[in-house]
Amino acid sequence: MGSEKMHRIPKDHPRYTSLRIRQRMVSGWRRGLAAPEGLLAHGRGEAFDYLLGERTQPEAAKAIRAAAATLLLARHPVLSVNGNVAALAPDSMAALARSLPSAVLEVNLFHRSEARARRIAARMKRLAGRRVRVLGPSPDARLPGLSSPRARSFKEGMLSADVVLVPLEDGDRTEALRRARKKVVAVDLNPLSRTARTASITIVDNVIRALPELTRQVCALRRRPPSELKRLATRFDNRANLARALGRMLARLRALSERRRALDPAGRRA
Repeated sequence: MGSEKMHRIPKDHPRYTSLRIRQRMVSGWRRGLAAPEGLLAHGRGEAFDYLLGERTQPEAAKAIRAAAATLLLARHPVLSVNGNVAALAPDSMAALARSLPSAVLEVNLFHRSEARARRIAARMKRLAGRRVRVLGPSPDARLPGLSSPRARSFKEGMLSADVVLVPLEDGDRTEALRRARKKVVAVDLNPLSRTARTASITIVDNVIRALPELTRQVCALRRRPPSELKRLATRFDNRANLARALGRMLARLRALSERRRALDPAGRRA
């Protein structure tokens, strides 16, 4: 892992926010939190974020509200933390865990090593505080139907969860969790992924924006009656919401294409 300083990005750079997020990923890799494969996955997600205009769109806001209601109704919610989450949004994940009295944080890694699991767990414990339980190294159970390291879990974590939040997830484990009759809340910028299509609720948004807003909604809905929370959770149609998110991306592509034609009516090549 290199120890060189991060390049300074001028605040007036048009891609300042995006470049700062990339720096968080690189820093997370250098600190042994994220795997190098996670850098590739982040780049893929960033491409979809361009299509959203790098903003939380109405479809994501609707999914976040339904997700907050679902987490508040949960008997035993578990929040999954992988290397990319630990690099990009550990503070937000810790704040969300603190906002849910019965929540457990569980480290789950595809490219797993016990050393990396310990580093991530220690980071989350520092940020979440003593009240939040963090499960990391030495898992004591396996999630049925998986052969990858993702299967390694905890009896008091995902194995006993009724709702699991899986930001930046792979489809195999989402499918396994659904087969195990868990409700799954995903944060995924790609509305076409298996994770997005399999989850109970998919928030099509950047995890950097989605997790703080999810915490705000949990706090805003905390005193609402259970009947209202149930309405918010059960009336959410994930398939229809994904279709709207994809339609928004397509509409943005059409608008950008038409704008380009208007600027270059002769159809000259760039």
